[in-house]
Amino acid sequence: LAVAFSTVAEATGGVDAMVALGLQIIPASFLIPGLFLIAGVISTAMGTSMGTLAALAPVVLGIGEATDISLPLLAGVLVSGAMFGDNLSIISDTTIAATRTQGCSMRDKFRANLKIAIPAAVITVLWLISYDTSNVPLQIPDANLWLCLPYFAIIVLAVMGLNVFAVLGLGIVLAAGFGMVTVDYQWVKFSQDIYDGFSSMQEIFLLSLLIGGLSGLIRQQGGLAFLAKVVEAVSSRVSKNKQRSSAFGIAGLTSLTNLCVANNTVSILLAGEVSKRLAKQGNLAARQSASLLDIFACTVQGALPYGAQALLMGASFGISPLSVSLHTGYGFILGSVALLMILWRRPLEDRHPETEEAAV
Repeated sequence: LAVAFSTVAEATGGVDAMVALGLQIIPASFLIPGLFLIAGVISTAMGTSMGTLAALAPVVLGIGEATDISLPLLAGVLVSGAMFGDNLSIISDTTIAATRTQGCSMRDKFRANLKIAIPAAVITVLWLISYDTSNVPLQIPDANLWLCLPYFAIIVLAVMGLNVFAVLGLGIVLAAGFGMVTVDYQWVKFSQDIYDGFSSMQEIFLLSLLIGGLSGLIRQQGGLAFLAKVVEAVSSRVSKNKQRSSAFGIAGLTSLTNLCVANNTVSILLAGEVSKRLAKQGNLAARQSASLLDIFACTVQGALPYGAQALLMGASFGISPLSVSLHTGYGFILGSVALLMILWRRPLEDRHPETEEAAV
């Protein structure tokens, strides 16, 4: 449903409307941090970093070609914003994977995520303000506010705690309805877009089934227990505090897995069961272990030059994927803030994960 919504919203011009609205609100001197925020809002509403980047890349490339702003910088800012939204979104596949594997509600994970993602985003914006774009000429198109409403509805209803299927279903109906009224969006096109959205998820669906079967085999043979002991032994040397050592173990395991597979959703699925075991041993709240899984998967994914996001932006902008990853400052900041939260504060409540609310 998340991909179906993003496909329909993009087809009806919702992404272009959101970009136009953002550019109208944001002053020219605030362009670089503004693009980060626009990408973050759209990614949060769509629940997909790749969909956000694919939609925004042509618009931002046009800005870069019409000005002297560095293309690697613009690409890195877009990836940063997209990963911010992907990590925070209640309807993203990473959030769904993290909450399902850890056994908590999406809303609880969202609240835990906010405590780390928002400070990281503020630091990122303050850093990006240093890039002066006050003299950059911009041609700002008119924004159709009706086409923006489905995005705002998705965010508001999700934060209110409405069932994710109801949120996405309503978002699809609103996006299609406003499209039919304002841009002559047809029922046939609507059906095709829904089909295309569902079809695009077949790969991750089949991969999830295979990973689930592989995890079951590994668990039966004692592989997960062995891996958990190794991670626990290594993380216990970093900190004697049981909660902190478990948190470091989850962070390290997720990061290492993502380095190997270069896919944040898959890395969460692979590391999920061992992370839940570590959370249980360290008496970590399930919402916190889910948050750590998602945070460090997104942190590493955004920094990988061979990750899908950097490769997409490199191909779209005609630049090296390495130059893109070197400018994705938000990921490094997010990981640093998360590590500091673990080190300097008692990160988690003394609640057993099994007492957490079941995932929606």
